[in-house]
Amino acid sequence: MRRGDIAVLDSRGFHRLHYQEWGNADNERVLVCVHGLARNSRDFDELALALSRNYRVICPDLPGRGESEWLENPEDYALPQYLQDMVALIARLGVRQVDWVGTSLGGLIGMVLAAQKGTPIRRLVLNDIGPYVPRTALARICDYLGDHRFNSEAELEGWLRQTYTALAGLSDQQWKHLASHGKRICENDQWGLHYDPAIAHNAHKSAEADLDIWPIWHQVRCPRLLLHGATSDVLVSEVVEQMLQTSPDMAVHTLPGIGHAPSLMESDQIALVVDWLRTTQTY
Repeated sequence: MRRGDIAVLDSRGFHRLHYQEWGNADNERVLVCVHGLARNSRDFDELALALSRNYRVICPDLPGRGESEWLENPEDYALPQYLQDMVALIARLGVRQVDWVGTSLGGLIGMVLAAQKGTPIRRLVLNDIGPYVPRTALARICDYLGDHRFNSEAELEGWLRQTYTALAGLSDQQWKHLASHGKRICENDQWGLHYDPAIAHNAHKSAEADLDIWPIWHQVRCPRLLLHGATSDVLVSEVVEQMLQTSPDMAVHTLPGIGHAPSLMESDQIALVVDWLRTTQTY
């Protein structure tokens, strides 16, 4: 694994965007993996390792998360800035096309990019996200955002286990991995979560209404794989059915007993992504 950084413009100047890179740096086959709202690039370590034989895998920390810089203006924690960051990242990679794996917010970013004329997105994997999200689900996610403090890494890990119930199938070692890479050191020898608490600013505003970007979805033409947590409140079954009506060639795997969002750290979930990327014909 290698580490990289780029400078990206925001409303107050430039910020540093960090990313992890796996595989041969000269490989023209590039896969970008983008995490969810309050997560970070290290969620993809196991998936990236599995795909690094065939891909140059790039896993960025969105601004305000992980090892990327926090933004001075909380209003910038929104889709337009994230799109700008990812476009800058793709330009830095020096390739014309990339495949994309996006969990939740990372999938929304990939969806919007894939809908654009001349898009660099060749194939798109959406992890438990669609073009419609009920505001009740957005409000639930907002409820766990904030400047949480813990007295130990073990206490932080316990909070993660309680909050991210869709990840219940992870091993103790995997939970420790998430806790280790999901923390920051705060004052008074306390531990905090890795992200800027200000990401909640726009998240709370967006939760005032349903997220509805169906017109964007209708413009996506590349091959798509949708992973759906069967008990997810973010991607409900009715939305999956409607997505299939407009995109009958989309591959869908519903994962029983899992909510929002599948970890992509469990072997069966990794296999679904690896197999689809290996066998899918590109346009």
